[in-house]
Amino acid sequence: MRYSVTAVVVSYNREDLLAECLDGIDRQTRRPDRLIIIDNASTDGALAVARDFATRTHIDAQVVPLPHNVGGAGGFAAGIALAVEPLMEPRRPDEPGAGYRMGGYEPQPGLIHDVWLMDDDTVPLPNALEELLRASDACVAQNGRAPAALGSKAVWTDGREHLMNKPRPRRHPAKGGAGLRGFPSAYQTRSLSFVSCLLNADLIAAMRRLPNTAYFLWNDDYEYTTALLRDHIGYYVPASEVVHKTKVFGSSDADPGARFYNEVRNKIWLWRFSRGNFTRLERALFLLKTARRWCLTWLRSPDCAVIDDCWRRGWRDGWQSAPERNAHMDFGDEAVNRAVRACEGGVANQR
Repeated sequence: MRYSVTAVVVSYNREDLLAECLDGIDRQTRRPDRLIIIDNASTDGALAVARDFATRTHIDAQVVPLPHNVGGAGGFAAGIALAVEPLMEPRRPDEPGAGYRMGGYEPQPGLIHDVWLMDDDTVPLPNALEELLRASDACVAQNGRAPAALGSKAVWTDGREHLMNKPRPRRHPAKGGAGLRGFPSAYQTRSLSFVSCLLNADLIAAMRRLPNTAYFLWNDDYEYTTALLRDHIGYYVPASEVVHKTKVFGSSDADPGARFYNEVRNKIWLWRFSRGNFTRLERALFLLKTARRWCLTWLRSPDCAVIDDCWRRGWRDGWQSAPERNAHMDFGDEAVNRAVRACEGGVANQR
């Protein structure tokens, strides 16, 4: 297969890590064809790092400085929208309505468009993208279709696998079986994190769906990839490896501090508004695993008062509010607003 890959990096106030991330992308044995760097209104030198890199790299690089921080969720929504918008087909002048045609997108035979996502604290090993594309070829050969999503193995700075980014195997594998021929450690999964995640842009263009910006941070990748993988195939591919340079090593129930508010609110939003992502059994397991995770977070926290406060506020807001649609939000950038409207439909606010 032929591939056109757009890498999307979301950056916020981590100039040194961003430089490492971008250098890692530049050193790929198979470089992405395009790079979009979303700067979430950084107040350090991260924007200057991004702009300097764009002038030096041979990759077609675009730096998008947003005037306000829309979180990781909004940054990825903006980046994916900009990557996918060129695939959308505008309405003809004689067609009713305005804007972009909703649905009916047909990918080009033999060409797969992908979007490669990562945070600014992710440093891909030189063959990370090449291995993901090899896995995509293997999926096409094995299943007769391109994967909806592929995820890399994330390790911490000391080489230990980052369990917070390791997905669980899919309980009931889709077409083709649980494994992937030629990749002994790969397996089908129902969700992936945005720490080196390769998404099928052709599928995104057909589904007209972006990550939910209102989540801001936490669970936006889980909500989005469970939607993509509800009826499609995705794999965890340990042959593709990245270093995830978080401040501390830990799993998903490590102490989040004040961010636990987003965990609670977003999980309730997910339960209320994204239940269609899951089967009945998966919904039951979701409740059990969420309860276990919250209990472990409280037990392991050095400041249970913070966790208690976040839980109360997150519980209240999760039940009493709803996530605003992307198309109703103003990203502070007309090109991003237009791209979001193209990908999801509706009218995005304009400045």
